[in-house]
Amino acid sequence: MTDNGDDLAPEETPGYKAPTMKKVDEIQQLDADDESLQKYKRTLLEGAGVVPRPEDPRNVIVSKLIIMVDGRPDVELDLEGDLKALKEKSILMKEGVSYKVKIAFFVQREIVSGLKYIQGVYRKGIRVDKDDCMVGSYGPKGSEQYWVNKSEEAPKGMIARGTYKMKSKFIDDDKNVHLEWEWQLKIVSNWDSVDSPDAE
Repeated sequence: MTDNGDDLAPEETPGYKAPTMKKVDEIQQLDADDESLQKYKRTLLEGAGVVPRPEDPRNVIVSKLIIMVDGRPDVELDLEGDLKALKEKSILMKEGVSYKVKIAFFVQREIVSGLKYIQGVYRKGIRVDKDDCMVGSYGPKGSEQYWVNKSEEAPKGMIARGTYKMKSKFIDDDKNVHLEWEWQLKIVSNWDSVDSPDAE
């Protein structure tokens, strides 16, 4: 999947040129006499040859989005299920609380360079915020890997309450889009609204 230049296009750094990607076996042959580089490569390539999802041709598999709020149970969105269904269900959150977004993903077969998580926040069809976060470069590994965003504060105040559409994208240096999805965040006045049996 490639980026089509939409509203969530990654921010460009002037003068930055993405490195030419090399295969895992090429990287293993490089700089054999540089001990510090060898140590870095061992860490980056510790899972080389391990393919956790051999039936899946993708190199990067984005599996979950997790919303973390201190003192509350984590809320997980399954990104390997029906993505259309995510657009209809709101995550309820008390206004003004601090929260973090955590992404779980697999990298298999080859290193992925310059992963980014891009998130647009929309209200009544208008984009009100955008985050463009560097996730980093990851080597293949047999288990899930994780990235956690910095703390964000949920909007607060009577005018801020309501439903926000979130558009998310996981993209790399080569502008390969590994996953795009939409979800909703509904800001409410207190946790009682969230814990109510009638909460969404």
